[in-house]
Amino acid sequence: MTGAFEDGTDQRQTALIVRPTGAGQNILERLSLQFYKLTWRTPLHSGRLRGKVPQRLLAVPQDPLEGNPARGQSLRIGKFHYQGFEQAFSDLDYDKLDLQPSLTDYIHRFDWLRDLAAVTNRGEGAPVAAQIADAWLLANGMKTREPAWRVDNCAWRLLNMAAGSPYLLSSNEPIYRARVINHFARVARHLDQSAPRAQSHFAKTVGWAGVVAASLLLPEGKIRRAVGEDGLSDSLRATIFPDGGVVSRSPLQLMELIGLLSLLKKCYVAQGELAPDFLLDALGRAVPALLGLTHADGGLGAWQGSAHIAADRIEALVAASEVRARPHRQALDWGYQRVLAGKSVLLLDAGPPPLARQSASGCASTLAFELSHGAQRIIVNCGGAALVGAMIPATLARGLRTTAAHSTLCLNDTNSTAILAGGHLGKGVAEVELERRDIEQATRIQASHDGYAKSFGYNHSRVLTLRSDGMELRGEDTLLPQAKPKDNVAVAVRFHLGPDIEIVPSDKPQTALLRMADGSNWVFLTSGGILTVDDSLWVDQNGRPHPTRQLVIAADTGKGGLHISWQLRHLG
Repeated sequence: MTGAFEDGTDQRQTALIVRPTGAGQNILERLSLQFYKLTWRTPLHSGRLRGKVPQRLLAVPQDPLEGNPARGQSLRIGKFHYQGFEQAFSDLDYDKLDLQPSLTDYIHRFDWLRDLAAVTNRGEGAPVAAQIADAWLLANGMKTREPAWRVDNCAWRLLNMAAGSPYLLSSNEPIYRARVINHFARVARHLDQSAPRAQSHFAKTVGWAGVVAASLLLPEGKIRRAVGEDGLSDSLRATIFPDGGVVSRSPLQLMELIGLLSLLKKCYVAQGELAPDFLLDALGRAVPALLGLTHADGGLGAWQGSAHIAADRIEALVAASEVRARPHRQALDWGYQRVLAGKSVLLLDAGPPPLARQSASGCASTLAFELSHGAQRIIVNCGGAALVGAMIPATLARGLRTTAAHSTLCLNDTNSTAILAGGHLGKGVAEVELERRDIEQATRIQASHDGYAKSFGYNHSRVLTLRSDGMELRGEDTLLPQAKPKDNVAVAVRFHLGPDIEIVPSDKPQTALLRMADGSNWVFLTSGGILTVDDSLWVDQNGRPHPTRQLVIAADTGKGGLHISWQLRHLG
C-alpha cells in the first residue's frame, strides 16, 4: 500500500500498526494512529517506551554531510575549534560549559564527530571520540537540563551519534559502551515528550526528526515511528513555505533543514526502506529555494543573518540531499527574487522580515539587493549576524542586523523594521508590493514597502532593471509621501561593495569608478543626492569580518518625497 493521508502520514508506516481490510481501511488506519497518539505516553504503553535499554543499534546510517577538516585537525590535537573560539579538552568542565553559545551547541550536538571523521580513520579517531563522549556523558548523560537537553540539540545528538557510532562504539570497555547505548534510549524518550512542546516550528521539526530516527534505529519502534512521522509531517508543513523556503527566511536554517532531512533519509536507507513521500517532497522543495539565493559563482548571498558561503559548501549539501534542481527564479512566499542575466546574478529581498518568534537573528533588510558578475561579488550585504563568535561579538551582530548593514535605502539612520532591546524584531515592514516583468532585453523588478510609513510618512519604492547581458543595472529609489510626511529627513542609499574592489578617483562628483580583482572596470553613476565613500565590512562563512568600502548616496526629503536614480555599468 502506497500514498499518504491528507495529514501527511505515510500509509506504509501506519500499516505496521493495523491492517484492516475493505473500503473503510483509510478511516480505520487514521483512527488507529490517533488512538496511539493519545495513549502512547500513558501507562498503556509505558512498558514499551519507558526505561528499556537497547542492546545495540538496529542500523547505522551513512552520514551524507561533509565534515570540516580544519576543525577535525584541532580535535586530533585535543582542542575544539569553532567560529574563532578554541577550547582544549584538558581545561574543559563538561558539567558547566561556560562557552560561547554556538560552540556549546557544537559540543552538545556531537557535531564534532563529523569533523573528526573528515580527517581520521576509525582506528585513529575512535580514542578521541571515546574520550570526549565519555566525559560528556558522565557530566550530562543523566541530567536533563538545557542547553544539553534542548530539543534541537538532543535530536542532532541522536542522529550524529548514530552516524558516528563506529567511532563511538569501537571501545572494548563494557561500561562505557553501555553508557553510550543507554544514552540513545534516554534521548529518544526525552524527545517523545519534548518534541511536541518545542517553542518554534523549526525546533519541532528537528525534534520530530529525532523521534523518527530513534524509531528506525532502536528496537520496538513501530508506535514511535507512526507518531513521529505524523508529527514530522505536520511540523514540516508549518516550517516550510510552499515554495520551499523556511518561515524564518534564514538561508542558514534552510541549510540545516536540508542537512537534517538528508541524514534522516539515510536512516531509512540503513533499514532498507524508502523515505516517506512527505520527507522527499520537503527536500525537493527546499533545495531549489536555497539555490535561488546563490550567486554566479555558486556561493550563497548574505541574507537574514547568513554570511557569504562558498560554493563548495553549497555543492556538498546539495549532493547530500540527492536532489537535482534548478535555482528558483522567484520565491514569493519566502520573499526572494533572483535574476540571471549573462554572467550576472541579481538577488533581492522582496519580503517582510520574519516573525519575531521564528528567528533570533532576523534583519531589517527589506528591498536590499546583491549583484555578482562571474566570480566577483560587486554589491553585497554585510551579513553574518547569526554567526556570533570570537570575531563577531554580540554588539557587532546587532549592528549587522540593521538596515544600514544592507544595500538599500535607510531613512534617518532608522531601521525599516525595529530591532528591539531584547533582540526581537518589532514593528515596521508589514506589506511588500512586487511586480516583476521581462521588458525589451532586460528584467525589471519594482517593489515597495511600508516600513517608514508610520514613523516618517513615506513608503520606499525601488525599481531594479538588469540588462539581459548582465552588463548594466539601473536603479530608482523613491520615497512616496503617505500620511503626514516629514520634510528634511536625512536619507542614505547604501551600496556595500564586495571584496577586492578598488575605488578609482574620479573628477566627476556623481561618479565612482570600480576596478575589480580580475582587472575589469565598472562605473557607478547617480543623478540625485551626493555620492560619498565610507568604510564597510563583509563576513565570510567562518564568521570572520573583512574590511571593504561602501558607496553612499546622501540626500534629504522634500515636500514631494524624494527620487534618486543610479546606474552600475560594465566598462570592460
